[in-house]
Amino acid sequence: MRVAYLDCFSGLSGDMTLAALVDAGADREKLDQELRKLPLDHFRLEWRNVVKKGVSALKLDVVDEQAATARHDDHHHEHHHHEHHHHDHHHDHHHDHHHHHRRYKEIVDMITSAGLAPRVTERALAIFQRIGVAEAKIHDVPLDTVHFHEVGALDSIVDIVGVALALEDLGVDQVYCGPVPTGSGFVRCDHGLYPVPAPATMEILKGIPLRFSAIQKELTTPTGAGIAAALAEKFGPLPAMTVEAIGYGAGTRDLPDQPNVLRVLIGTLS
Repeated sequence: MRVAYLDCFSGLSGDMTLAALVDAGADREKLDQELRKLPLDHFRLEWRNVVKKGVSALKLDVVDEQAATARHDDHHHEHHHHEHHHHDHHHDHHHDHHHHHRRYKEIVDMITSAGLAPRVTERALAIFQRIGVAEAKIHDVPLDTVHFHEVGALDSIVDIVGVALALEDLGVDQVYCGPVPTGSGFVRCDHGLYPVPAPATMEILKGIPLRFSAIQKELTTPTGAGIAAALAEKFGPLPAMTVEAIGYGAGTRDLPDQPNVLRVLIGTLS
């Protein structure tokens, strides 16, 4: 029985999970090939090694080439003194709104019809369902019409399907996960300030052992929470296992006292 243990002492996100699985040995080229089956144009995966608090980890960036081109064009059309408005959060959000926000049903159809391996399809759909049900409840809308904010974005679709593909490539039968630290403090959402974990993340993590963290940041994203909640058989300390491969996936931020990485252990139950 091959297992993956998500050692999420610094929380988890979609890109951290995918990077950790690739660092543990999932085939990048195969991943790229399979992701091309999704009807998503103009994206590429960029990988680089970074060092977080003395720990070497793999960092993934999903680059939306279309958005990058559009931003580049805008940049040229604007007068010089307007440039600082250009990377304004609202501008980017607005841009994303038109291009990437997809309804839950569209995402399900996209994944179902991509011709991926059955277990890949099943795992990706399970993650989306867990997130979709939480969003539907929080916003009081029917599941099929949920507009995915974080998840409708190109990178989250790539992260979630990518994680399902990487687990398949590594031959993982079961996923286990440590207690999940959410972080603390406040996070700014479209509607104002919310406590961490934000409402959707909290809803996704219902029934899952959480671990307190005094770090005043959002350590676990809705996508990261969805991956853990949908796939993990059990939450708790490292199970009795023989570890064969270890991967480190880097988060975007630097944390003061610990490396912002997710460690994934791949092996067999002892």
